[in-house]
Amino acid sequence: MTSKDNTRTPFRFSPEEFAGAIGDFGTIIPLVLGVVLVSDLHPGHVLLFVALAYIITGVYYRLPVPVEPMKAIGAIVIAGELTHGEIVASGLIVGVLFLMLGFFRSMKTFQRLIPKSVIHGIQLGLALILLRTSYDFITLDPGPAMVGVLVVVVFLLMKRFLRVPDVAALVLIVMGVVWGLVARGGAPPPDLIPMPKLIIPSLSEWMSGFWELAVPQAPLTLTNAILATSLLFHDMMGKDVQPDRLAKSTGVMNIISVPLGGFPMCHGAGGLAAQYRFGARTGGSNIISGLILLPVAVWFSGSDHVALISYGIFGAMLLFVAIELGKYAFRTQSVIVTVSMAAMAFFAGFAVAFVVGMGLHWGMRRIG
Repeated sequence: MTSKDNTRTPFRFSPEEFAGAIGDFGTIIPLVLGVVLVSDLHPGHVLLFVALAYIITGVYYRLPVPVEPMKAIGAIVIAGELTHGEIVASGLIVGVLFLMLGFFRSMKTFQRLIPKSVIHGIQLGLALILLRTSYDFITLDPGPAMVGVLVVVVFLLMKRFLRVPDVAALVLIVMGVVWGLVARGGAPPPDLIPMPKLIIPSLSEWMSGFWELAVPQAPLTLTNAILATSLLFHDMMGKDVQPDRLAKSTGVMNIISVPLGGFPMCHGAGGLAAQYRFGARTGGSNIISGLILLPVAVWFSGSDHVALISYGIFGAMLLFVAIELGKYAFRTQSVIVTVSMAAMAFFAGFAVAFVVGMGLHWGMRRIG
């Protein structure tokens, strides 16, 4: 079966497709809200481009191709003070990189160069940083946070023993909004999204965006968002979605959206697994996801609406994302490389961690 066969997959808009459409919201929404909470990105612009990317990829692939914020960039932005220009620079760098890799059919070559233990080291480092940030948010508002943490624990147990959707984050958001409405005494009025403005990074923002954000994100996107997603399509659905094709769509998404206020986006094997598990089989699921997020982005994503959710609830959501991300890191082929990288990422940054991890891997291979 070739990738051309995918164009003949009919759209479905069934209850199963709807369930699959929200299957990956559990990681998308906390990262988006966490990023806009600590940066000057407008939540409406971020959600708008996520919604449009969902709809366009659904129409283009006619399959449930996941669209997610880039987790490495998201975690680092949430944990530190980075400018909008640095985020734009990193998104453009990663976007151009994968667009070129896709056009030159280079994905398999780079897969051989970056060991899985290094990727797992990045994942574990991200999980540790998100745990630290989660703790900071929880201490700001411990009351709602404790309730939120209880919800996270309950859903983790339910996922382990029952077939339930990954909706812990959605439940937390509803709780947070209700809590905020009661505390505020009512809802803020609808807030129409402003027109996007073109953001041009400075030279220093290009440099820091490259080292601080693009370097840790690129190998994670290469392996998890592209190569693993392509393999999962073949294994689960019998569809041949070529890695180079996914690389090109990743590049186009970022080159178009990031300079206009969007957040760097990619695909993802975890997102595909979640969507598939709850019923997504066609591009109709993606279109439903986009149509759910689009009105929220246009009318209900102003700062007053985001402020309805307490910092404690944000902390509980980030705790859930950290656990989900960190559990994959322990599938590593080298505990020494992965743990060393995670420690370096936590204390010295991901650029240093990546260099250390690659050095450890090749050094141990020569000795062994």
